Amino acid sequence: MVSVYDVVAAVKDPELPVITIAELGVLRSVSTKEGRVTVTITPTYSGCPAMDAIRQDIRGALAKAGHDDVEVVTQLSPAWSTDMISESGRAALARSGIAPPTAGDPACTHCGSGQVLQISRYASTACQSLWKCHGCAEPFNAVKTI
Repeated sequence: MVSVYDVVAAVKDPELPVITIAELGVLRSVSTKEGRVTVTITPTYSGCPAMDAIRQDIRGALAKAGHDDVEVVTQLSPAWSTDMISESGRAALARSGIAPPTAGDPACTHCGSGQVLQISRYASTACQSLWKCHGCAEPFNAVKTI
């Protein structure tokens, strides 16, 4: 039998569907009391448009597992940071061609070159930026370091 935590932890991030909300560090806690499941999540940034979808996906996953009494709580403090992304999450991002956050410039996800240039502060989502590699001339996305 799958635990309630494991059901919630397996929910994928809607903007980065290669990573779960647990790997992303958005999932803070899951508790059960008297049949009610309480899930605490933290947005990656204030106003993150994915939060409504994450709440719905959590409720849907728990409903499929037989849990209909669900409360999803948003916790803003401490604030989320990219340090909360797990090693498995960073690896999943890299495998999918999205550079995980780094202290400096990201390496090209195509050829590994460090000779890169940020061409846009924003990419397919607000939490990513768009880069171009001077080595292979390919563009790639990188998760912004927060």
